[in-house]
Amino acid sequence: MIGVADFGPPTTAAVSRAPVIAIAGAGSIGCFVGGQLAAAGRDVRFLGRDRVVDELRSHGLTLTDRDAGRVRVEPERLAATSDPATALAGADIVLVTVKSSGTREIGRTVAELAPARAVVVSLQNGIDNAAILREELPARGVIAGMVPFNVVALGEGRLHRGIDGDIVIDAAAATLVATLSTPHLPVRTHHDMVAVAWGKLLLNLNNALNALAGVPLREELSDRRWRVLLARCIDEALAALQAAGIRPARVGAVPPSMLPSLLRLPDALFRIVAAAQVRIDPKARSSMQDDLAQHRTTEIDQLQGAVVALAARHGLRAATNALVLDRIKAAELRGEGSPRVAPDEIGR
Repeated sequence: MIGVADFGPPTTAAVSRAPVIAIAGAGSIGCFVGGQLAAAGRDVRFLGRDRVVDELRSHGLTLTDRDAGRVRVEPERLAATSDPATALAGADIVLVTVKSSGTREIGRTVAELAPARAVVVSLQNGIDNAAILREELPARGVIAGMVPFNVVALGEGRLHRGIDGDIVIDAAAATLVATLSTPHLPVRTHHDMVAVAWGKLLLNLNNALNALAGVPLREELSDRRWRVLLARCIDEALAALQAAGIRPARVGAVPPSMLPSLLRLPDALFRIVAAAQVRIDPKARSSMQDDLAQHRTTEIDQLQGAVVALAARHGLRAATNALVLDRIKAAELRGEGSPRVAPDEIGR
């Protein structure tokens, strides 16, 4: 049974039937998470663009991962629509998986169309999404969450997870764990989601570098020049976080404070150390690389932009992050996909 009394307003009667889970933003992450839930027997409604809805209705979902895992959901088992009223009607849980630029709009849509009892969980990149949702949904339970892995869309309903990790949600919402966990997609809790969000953001600073490189993540991270650039981005972020009194949580296999040193290792040594610490599928690439390829607005303002802004608030400069921010903005304006630059070109 699900109620929101334990983790935020308002207090409502618990839901005695099987909960309805709405995926608000059926992109790569939304379809992967929702597909795993549907495969585990949950009642899931997908809200997405017409293109995605047509793909789900035609092909269903085939979800794979780097460990040869495979989950198949046939089209007839998927409820997908581009109509928010249809997707959100009767929802008990709304998983928000839209890009950060769409957070406020989806918050307003949920406020208008979802039942008052619905619990809203942000499964988005960036720092401020849960706070924005709370502004738009002041009378509802809004839960911060974090997805540690990336998902590559391969077409025809095929989605591939290239990096390991469990979904994390606020410990105040521990009652949701059983509903949201599946055999292939565990959910766990953490008591400090601000620290978790910043810990994830440190890793996500590579999203922009991978988008600029235009190659798979494994290939990019095999080049020390890109890793040194990433280390500089993380150094600036850690300095800003220290000034702000924020201690980022450990999200991946390596503590945040050790990331720059690991990244600066020579290629041969990095391959040895990283083999035991970082598992990256050969197919994996950043979602930002996909955004540039599909001429979509990226989340650069919520990643490098957040570091630049935090540093500025504390009298610091984040010069490397600012350079990367500018290069991604320029690539967005050109609309030609990844510029496929070399790391030495970033500062030019």
